[in-house]
Amino acid sequence: MNVVFVDSFSGEELLQMVSQDVAGVLAAAQGESVTFPVGHFKYEFHNLDFYEEEGHIRQELVIYVKKV
Repeated sequence: MNVVFVDSFSGEELLQMVSQDVAGVLAAAQGESVTFPVGHFKYEFHNLDFYEEEGHIRQELVIYVKKV
């Protein structure tokens, strides 16, 4: 499944990845902090989004984080 990390303040996409262990990624993101090349962030909330691509329904986990 697609997993996207988004800065909840700016709306900037920090990372897009594909993972078969979505529960593991979400649990790790809810830890003390997540580090990206642009800084340290803290989990705020997440959404499971559905969208259509080439006639197929796809899903994507969007994890919103805030800079600490």
